[in-house]
Amino acid sequence: MRPNNKTVVLGVTGSIAAYRACDITSRLTKESIDVHVVLTAEALKFVTPLTFQTLSRNKVIMDMFDTPEEWSPRHTALADKADLVLVAPATANIIGKISAGICDDMLSCVIFATKAPVLLAPAMNEKMYKNTIIQENIEKLKKAGYKFTGPIRGRLACGHEDIGHIQETKSIISEVKRLLK
Repeated sequence: MRPNNKTVVLGVTGSIAAYRACDITSRLTKESIDVHVVLTAEALKFVTPLTFQTLSRNKVIMDMFDTPEEWSPRHTALADKADLVLVAPATANIIGKISAGICDDMLSCVIFATKAPVLLAPAMNEKMYKNTIIQENIEKLKKAGYKFTGPIRGRLACGHEDIGHIQETKSIISEVKRLLK
């Protein structure tokens, strides 16, 4: 346990912006925040568990059906431990799943089981972000109490400069710290 006793569960989804979650993990850990990382199957195409385990000094969770070291329903144990759940990057897929109440992987189970605030940092192509259904999902989640930071205008994976770029790490960390107070 770290000195300030605050715990962030960081959900990392399948986006090119997943590399930014490494910096987020490092910076939160330097702030004496206990970070527990949940990687989706899609995130594993972009980043590795070893990186996050090294940065967070905690075991990385990837699969609901891994055998835990000790008995504990992991999704509810993580949900109970969290002072905040941060999803960075938050893809259109995870935003849609949460909005529709779909609970089919470790990250979505933790999100639905927690009583802690949930902060989403969207990252996606501008066409996806501007899609009416995505915008309706975001509004629905905001009305339900979910928090958002970003996205911002920036260079996207497709080469365009537009809205959809993940919020700057410094801004995400500031919002995390604000919500943890």
